[in-house]
Amino acid sequence: MLAKITAKNQLTLPKAVTKAIGPVEYFDVQAKGRQIVLTPVRIQRADAVRAKLAELDLRDKDVADAVGWARKPVRKPGQ
Repeated sequence: MLAKITAKNQLTLPKAVTKAIGPVEYFDVQAKGRQIVLTPVRIQRADAVRAKLAELDLRDKDVADAVGWARKPVRKPGQ
């Protein structure tokens, strides 16, 4: 099967290929020699959260501090 890459580096996979692998939203992409290898990946929500925490450089202590701050009782004026 032939597929064409666009000016924006986008590639449309042939319907026969997507039908054969089933519903997939993400692929791991690797260049091996002169070949492009696409491997279907199923992203779990926890993986997305971990990736975001890593991107923000948040540590366990940062999260614990934030939770502790959020759990503090709210004091009303005059208390």
